[in-house]
Amino acid sequence: MTELESVLWAGADVLRSKMDANEYKDYLLGFVFYKYLSDTFLAKVYDLLNDAEPATIEEAQRAYEEAYNGEDRDELISELKGECLYVIEPSITFFALAEKAQNNAFKREDLQKAFNDIKTSDPLFENIFDDVDLYSNRLGMGDAKQSATVAELIKVINQADVLHAEGDVLGNAYEYLIGQFASETGKKAGEFYTPAGPAEILTRIAISGQEEKRGLLVYDPCMGSASLLLDARKFSKNPEYVMYFGQELMMSTYNLARMNMFLHRIAPENQHLHNADTLDADWPTSEETEFDMVVMNPPYSAKWSAKEGFLSDSRFSDYGVLAPKSKADYAFLLHGFYHLKATGTMGIVLPHGVLFRGAAEGKIRQKLLENGSIYAVIGLPANMFYNTSIPTCIIVLKKQRPGRDVLFIDASKLFEKNKTQNVMNAEHINHVVELYKNRQDVDKEAHVASFDEIKENDFNLNIPRYIDSKEDEAPISLAEVNMELNKFEEEITSAKNDLLSTLKTLNTDDSDMMLSMKDFIKFMEDL
Repeated sequence: MTELESVLWAGADVLRSKMDANEYKDYLLGFVFYKYLSDTFLAKVYDLLNDAEPATIEEAQRAYEEAYNGEDRDELISELKGECLYVIEPSITFFALAEKAQNNAFKREDLQKAFNDIKTSDPLFENIFDDVDLYSNRLGMGDAKQSATVAELIKVINQADVLHAEGDVLGNAYEYLIGQFASETGKKAGEFYTPAGPAEILTRIAISGQEEKRGLLVYDPCMGSASLLLDARKFSKNPEYVMYFGQELMMSTYNLARMNMFLHRIAPENQHLHNADTLDADWPTSEETEFDMVVMNPPYSAKWSAKEGFLSDSRFSDYGVLAPKSKADYAFLLHGFYHLKATGTMGIVLPHGVLFRGAAEGKIRQKLLENGSIYAVIGLPANMFYNTSIPTCIIVLKKQRPGRDVLFIDASKLFEKNKTQNVMNAEHINHVVELYKNRQDVDKEAHVASFDEIKENDFNLNIPRYIDSKEDEAPISLAEVNMELNKFEEEITSAKNDLLSTLKTLNTDDSDMMLSMKDFIKFMEDL
């Protein structure tokens, strides 16, 4: 854990006894985001005034206070609005609020005003702090205790040096917090977090061959906190030009994604995020609509409307049937595939049922296989994801490629145990990616199945049909078996003799009991 991560995570201690992790994550992440906006704003103020970087946030704060009360204030504010898209008054910067908290002069109303000013400054920030309820009883009973809790959290987070956090340091610290919350919230974490191992495999596979592309278009229709979406920057040779497109249904999770983008210093013009139901209303439809990379970890076997009208929806119309109402897995898959460029690659995490279930799902799977769209199937270890302990798989899809064969990889044993979750370390991840890129048969690990082989299996993609990963049993030595049997026989004879000796020493005045005892002894001697 870095020093920055340690300071930020310490903020959780202020709230941990008052509410569960799924609730206090909104406070901690929201406060961290406001500190980032505030400190970034003050640094920009100082730069405009002095054409230099401030040594400390306090130096920037004092320079801003002086300029704000000067004759050129309006010109400064106008320039800041153009540069930052928002303006924070000197009295409600994070630094100013922290000073008030230290002097027992903090008022929640000041922080609420700061949030409101940011939210109304530009559509990019609309509703972004709505999940941070400064007047919640969970912060304490009564105004004084609630204000004290908020003030304490501000003081702890103010210790973080955001000003000198270069590159992805702050973004990585934010990712660390999200990962810690995922661990504490358990199943609810599935709404916003994809574990690092599967996320890296998905990203490296989807970006393979496109690492040098300038202006790479990445799309995640179920983006959660955008951690999976943002992984593309790690493996792109031109990360500053990557364009991010993501959609998320849950408003609170959508807000996390927007914060995550800013904390990773993604330029506003490169962020294209949408808050809506991915399946009910197609998006995007008016900007870029096809993408170089599509990465997805949708909710598994979720319900959806599956209304008949979707049969004429261009996302699903080519397949003649719809994913069943009780399992939207293939609806998500087809949505993502529809938005994939002809030269792109898509990776999606789904439960194993999509590989072999029949009826409508079987028909969709068959059509995809006949079109050569399914490129690879990778079986992941069980207990990898916070929202389910079942094993999952990655399905890799392409639109244009020679042949209709499918690469199967069994990575179910590539993990190590970490507390309650299984994790894939760098060695496991690299091995899976190597198997994928080599696309060759490897005993018990990988198999390239021809279309005819898949057809013979009735288009069933269950991995054990194509890869026998069972360990060979050691050859049995008959001589050793015979020795073991003789040993057991000697032990049985010895035990029988000991029992008989004990029985013969027993005595009773009950004649019937003695008669039964003699009969049992004779029975044992005849064995």
